[in-house]
This record gives sequence, structure tokens and C-alpha cells, in this order.
Amino acid sequence: MIKDYKAIVKRNEEIAENVYMMTLTLPESAGKIRGGQFVNLSTGSADNLLRRPLGVMKVEGDDITVCYQLKGEGTVRLSATEVGRELKVLLPLGNGFNLDGKKNIAVIGGGVGIFPLIATVREYAAEKNFYSYIGFRNKSAVCLLDELEKSKALIVVTDDGSYGEKGKVVDAYFNDKDKPDVDLIIACGPPVMLKVLKSKLAEHGCTTPCLVSLEERMGCGIGACLVCVCKKTDGENARVCKDGPVFDINEVEL
Repeated sequence: MIKDYKAIVKRNEEIAENVYMMTLTLPESAGKIRGGQFVNLSTGSADNLLRRPLGVMKVEGDDITVCYQLKGEGTVRLSATEVGRELKVLLPLGNGFNLDGKKNIAVIGGGVGIFPLIATVREYAAEKNFYSYIGFRNKSAVCLLDELEKSKALIVVTDDGSYGEKGKVVDAYFNDKDKPDVDLIIACGPPVMLKVLKSKLAEHGCTTPCLVSLEERMGCGIGACLVCVCKKTDGENARVCKDGPVFDINEVEL
């Protein structure tokens, strides 16, 4: 059930270049939150009326951890938020990744797109097998790899080769000669990464189901304002916040 909470900031620190992790303590349990769902977090400032949609990275008891990249005035304000500060947070939002009936799953993440994927691996690690392919811009952007150690395999690449192998993460997946047969692919990252992934799946004749979490600008987070509308392949529109953010890759235009 979606609810607006008054949460206390328990942790707020930089974990990579311009990337921050914030842990919020809720006044009560929010119940089960699925990997891929997100929150709408206030900045605590009257100058920023719109809240920031942030994917849930971790849930531990009444603590919710999110991560964010500095992109504008709102996230800069969040980065300066002190421990002990109260912020309003609306959650849980969106549909999340549904892995029912799937056992072996490939995880393809780029940059800050890894956060909802981490939540999914954490949620299902005891019962499913994950094979993770993660890409970053360079070494200074690398973060939270320890959260993916429960994967059966973990391959990390960077655009410039300053950490792991040099290359793009989608290529790392398709070029991996040892990659296992999987029942499902889940992915999140920059729009260009997802577009390349969709193209490569078609190029290789891959029929494995693929779920992607889309990153879009949002307003209300509950489907009322239509700021985050995306195009579907059937010509209809979808609200990323309400109908997603997780979609079948063949369902949406990228």
C-alpha cells in the first residue's frame, strides 16, 4: 500500500564520484518492497516542490536505502542533507521486477541503473541464480560491487578500461563465451544502453524474455501528471511511474 512517510535520514554519503547513498528510517514497516520499485523523496526545501524519484537499493527492517547521482539543484540539496533530518517519502511506487517461475537470470546494468538491480538480487539471491554484467564510465564511478557478490558470476567493464575490462556492458554479455543459458534477462541503465540491448537481442535472434527498468523524469510518481509518459510498440502510451518502471523490452519504444 502506497503511503507518505516522515522518515529520518540515517546515512547520507558519497560512494562514488557524484553518486550518493542515503538510508532513511521509516516510522513503521512499509511491508514488502520489490526490486525495481521506487520512492518519491522530498528534498526538504520549499524551493524544490517536486520530489525526486529514486530506485530502492536495499530494505533492512524499517530502513530504506536509495542511491542518487548529482544532476541538478534537487539532488545537490539532497547531498547536503544532514543525518537526523526529517524528509517526506512516498512509497512503494511502481511495479518492480517479477521473477516468478524463473531460475537463471542475467543481470545487465549500466551506471546508476545498477541500484534497482541490486535490490532484485538481494531479494531473490537465496532461491535464484544471477549472472551479473555491470558497466561504468570509469573507475571513479564504480560502486556497490560488494552488493552483487551473491551472483553466480560477476563481470565488470568500464568505458575506458580503468577498472575491469574495457568495453560496453551489453557487448560484455553477448561476447561472454561462458555465459549460461538463462530464463530471463533484467536490465537497467541509460536509454542508449537499453536501445543497444534491444537491438542486440534481435540481431542475435535471442528469444529469452527481457525486462527493463526505464529511467524517466517524473512529477507525481503515481500516474496523475503524465510527465513520464513513454511510447509503447503498439502505438499506445504508458506511464513509467504507474505502468512501470519495469516493462518487457519488446513492449516499449527505446
